[in-house]
Amino acid sequence: MVLILQWAVIPVKEVRTTEDVMEQLSNMNKENSVCQIFIPGKGKFTIVLQEEDYRSAAPVIQLNSHLKQMVNDSMETEKEGRAMSASELTRNPFL
Repeated sequence: MVLILQWAVIPVKEVRTTEDVMEQLSNMNKENSVCQIFIPGKGKFTIVLQEEDYRSAAPVIQLNSHLKQMVNDSMETEKEGRAMSASELTRNPFL
């Protein structure tokens, strides 16, 4: 098995509505799995599309230090209670 990992600059897209967030999520797929958004008054967010089974992505995460750091940060954010599910985002009155 050969893995080719590339460093990519991910553009930050400003979103102002729930529809804008959902549009960014709907554009994500296996090849386009990382998205950065900026919500005015809230800050910058990195969204990572993960497979259902976390273990299947583990070898790729271990090989890419940037991705590993992003996943670790995401898990830490979730532990601290600072994470939102997609359904919570759509119900958020501030978006």
